Amino acid sequence: MKSKHIKIIWQPKPGKEDFPGAKSYLGLLYCSKAVKAFVSELKTAPTTWFKSKDIFRASGLSLLGISNSHVEKDRKKIEEGKPLSPILLVRDKHNGKVIIADGYHRMCAVYSYDEDELIPCKIV
Repeated sequence: MKSKHIKIIWQPKPGKEDFPGAKSYLGLLYCSKAVKAFVSELKTAPTTWFKSKDIFRASGLSLLGISNSHVEKDRKKIEEGKPLSPILLVRDKHNGKVIIADGYHRMCAVYSYDEDELIPCKIV
């Protein structure tokens, strides 16, 4: 799984398009008031770093294969040396999980290269 010859490059902060994506996804799980609060907090949260395997374990999600078109697109970015956007996470305290509000496909692409890769995250 590890591919040390590939260097994964990260943008210093999430892109503006990441927050509407997070808002849309979180809107399926929470009321609009909670979503607004989460997105606002995510915008100002400091960046922290977690291993991709730990984020997957905390989320309880299944790993998407490299045949997924979005994962494939992000793998191509990695191979071309294009920077990826940090991921946005929300702690679901009631269920003891971490919700990947934005960046699930990036996470899967990164994991396919190195499960120990440290990924920049905004987490609330």
